[in-house]
Amino acid sequence: MPSAAAPLTKADLDRFRDRADRFIAELDEEFYLHYAGLKEKLELAPIYERYSELTKLEQAQALGQTANGDRGIRELWRFAAEGYLSELTREQAEKAAELEATLEAEVNGETIPFRMLRPTMANEPDRDKREQIDRVRIELTEEHINPLHAEGVHLIREGVEKLEAPNYADLYRRFGFRLDELADQCRGLLDSTEKVFEQAADRLFRSRVGVGLDEAKRWDVIRTFRAPEWDPQFPKEKMLPALEATLTDLGVDLKSQQNVELDVEQRPKKSPRAFCAPIEIPGRVVLVIQPMGGADDWRALFHEAGHTEHYANTSPNLVMEEKRLGDVAVTEGWAMLMQHLTDDPAWLTRRLDFPRPHDFEVEGVTQLLYMVRRYSAKLLYEIEFHEAEDPTQLSNRYVEILGDALKIEPAAADYLGDIDSSFYVTGYLRSWAFEAQFRTHLRERFGMDWFTKREAGSLVRELWETGMSMTADEMLNEVTGQEIEMDAVAQLTRETLTR
Repeated sequence: MPSAAAPLTKADLDRFRDRADRFIAELDEEFYLHYAGLKEKLELAPIYERYSELTKLEQAQALGQTANGDRGIRELWRFAAEGYLSELTREQAEKAAELEATLEAEVNGETIPFRMLRPTMANEPDRDKREQIDRVRIELTEEHINPLHAEGVHLIREGVEKLEAPNYADLYRRFGFRLDELADQCRGLLDSTEKVFEQAADRLFRSRVGVGLDEAKRWDVIRTFRAPEWDPQFPKEKMLPALEATLTDLGVDLKSQQNVELDVEQRPKKSPRAFCAPIEIPGRVVLVIQPMGGADDWRALFHEAGHTEHYANTSPNLVMEEKRLGDVAVTEGWAMLMQHLTDDPAWLTRRLDFPRPHDFEVEGVTQLLYMVRRYSAKLLYEIEFHEAEDPTQLSNRYVEILGDALKIEPAAADYLGDIDSSFYVTGYLRSWAFEAQFRTHLRERFGMDWFTKREAGSLVRELWETGMSMTADEMLNEVTGQEIEMDAVAQLTRETLTR
């Protein structure tokens, strides 16, 4: 590979694209096999070894020298830098994944796999037992998982220095992430929605778990959002038929999509939440689901179906970075658009003959506002975390920042595990704004039942074809002439919650 000082030639870039494409495909298949419960160990080492040249420091440096404002090459540079940092922490990631897959907890005489602690807590009606499960989860996290996370944090800091950036946050600013602008928008959202959030969340917690927001604990949150009283309206046997019918209305025949695989088989170590594995884009996209039923499970399925259809409909003629890299707010935006159908009164009435759809919509929007406020606080925390001299001393700041946003104290033990790599938090935040603005446009253009209109489906499929070639900002501007604004989420939630 060329030295750090030498920009890459076109031939060098094409070779890198081809190799990177195969590298990502093999990683995605490995993640699929492990989290689908088909393989106990997450074995990343052999894959990284086969493509070791992609994750070399010198490769990232060479791409950085080549970028010169070219967004596509900048995406390749970011990919190489992230690959370099991931390789540094690969051992810790593998060990953590293996522990999460194999650790078990004894709670009241019952053996519960670590990955099932949260789902078990969500399904536990007894508040004291939920607290016990949460405490066991925290103990296991602190003893087994956090030491690995802490090792990874120090390794990342050393790697960022070698990438010649002052810190991780500044590295992502160089990649084009507008962290500070988004953080300002998040502060504005937290201020403007605080009162309506407190009122709506208080009502929701009282109705679901019998305590107000001022008394609610973190182990009440997962039970509240589990919403077991709505289970009869969201049976597991109707999940896939409802998804298929919804896609049919939009002009997509799920059953005839030969490039989409549906993994619905029950397996003991399969992830309890749906996920999408875009192994080949658009050639082989796997939608993994272990149907359990309930509102949260339906939301997860429709969310991952949004990813699936986006990747499966991506044009095969795009270059690698326009299919696999780019602005994650785009694919998350499509996932959010599909997910939020399950809270839409018009969709609920059409697909499920739903009782009290407005009541359910209010609850869903309250949950959305909780999540948007949570991720707004996460962004503020993560910027501070990555700019700190010693991030492993910031557990108190995690509790303070998220507790202030949510009015419920989080577990200090989660201050490391609650950070996603690559500032993915920005993708979620911007996707919520993109979705809110795009959904409003669809309603204004095609009606409140836009999801039944083939014309709306044609517009969505046309945009799906562009893959990741545009940013979410560019896509929204092209369709609506607007810029992404977090205030759009605040406005949409206020309208529903104060109606």
